[in-house]
Amino acid sequence: MATLTAAKRVVIKIGSALLVDRVTGKLRTEWLTALAADVAWLKALGTDVVIVSSGSIAMGRGALDLGLGTLALEQSQAAAAVGQIRLARAYEEALEPHGIITAQVLVTLEDSADRRRYLNSRATLETLLALGTVPIVNENDTVATDEIRFGDNDRLAAQIAVTVGADQLVLLSDVDGFYTANPADDPTAQRFDIVDRITPEIEAMAGDAGSGLSKGGMKTKLMAAKTATAAGCAMAITEGSIMRPLSALEEGANATWFAAQTDPQAARKGWITAMKPQGSVTLDAGAVTALARGKSLLPAGVVQVTGDFARGDAVSLIGPDGAVIGSGLVRYAAAEARAIQGHHSRDIEPLLGYPGRAALIHRDDMALGRLPEEVTVST
Repeated sequence: MATLTAAKRVVIKIGSALLVDRVTGKLRTEWLTALAADVAWLKALGTDVVIVSSGSIAMGRGALDLGLGTLALEQSQAAAAVGQIRLARAYEEALEPHGIITAQVLVTLEDSADRRRYLNSRATLETLLALGTVPIVNENDTVATDEIRFGDNDRLAAQIAVTVGADQLVLLSDVDGFYTANPADDPTAQRFDIVDRITPEIEAMAGDAGSGLSKGGMKTKLMAAKTATAAGCAMAITEGSIMRPLSALEEGANATWFAAQTDPQAARKGWITAMKPQGSVTLDAGAVTALARGKSLLPAGVVQVTGDFARGDAVSLIGPDGAVIGSGLVRYAAAEARAIQGHHSRDIEPLLGYPGRAALIHRDDMALGRLPEEVTVST
């Protein structure tokens, strides 16, 4: 069974009902303060933490005195606009005493469906984590419509876990795990400690229960688990309303863990390998040697660019002998790649007219075969 202390990168999903009192519409400040202590504990262990948080609409409707019940789309968007700034400030104030800088990241479903926007999101989140911040991610409810919504933050949290290559995802819920039936309706329902694989039988056990402030139910949590575990991320469902729920989880509180089916790096490389290349880049010997040592591909190491590809497309990597050595997601369109091939990264801005990224293909966006440490080319 997974433990939080073993995780390198954790995504924590927090629902509206945990953050906001459903009667008063006010923030549960004491609970958030306790959660911040848990986040600080994980950060002190060297763990990267990303929080996927609901609550903007719930906080906004309280401020606007919209009451409970279903809101029209325009009302939800207005409530989100008012509530999001309050939500971000609440996290900032809770984590700042621990010396933790927070960042706000708002996304829509289109950001994961469109490869270019997905890569932008991934690059931003990776940079924020490298800088030691705790990103607070939420769906951009101020502009999202029913057609482009994630619909619930369980799915969003799973998508973010995949995007950042997290090895653990924790859904803080109003139940303490996954049961054979809804425990509120069936007193004989039994909780699973661990689910090794999500079978049709497991899926049939899921119900549609949810709180008045959130749309999530057990079916959406299973959908999240399928997405996360397939990408190498273990996922836990545990009771979140208690004080310091993450510490409680580590100390053996009731929970259901869904086992990862692979590891995040292998899952990502498998995804890249399965993509159809839209072109190719041919590398010199020095670039191949650098890749073998875990480096990114810089424009200086490229001697030829073929094909008509867009930023974010997969391209084949060709060695000096003409053999395919792998594939990767390119950070420039074909015309731009041709313009900067063979040039130092400092020349990118003069050549393209804007300060682009230093790497043509980042090492995390490659799937390579077995490469030699040194490459020589006979002439």
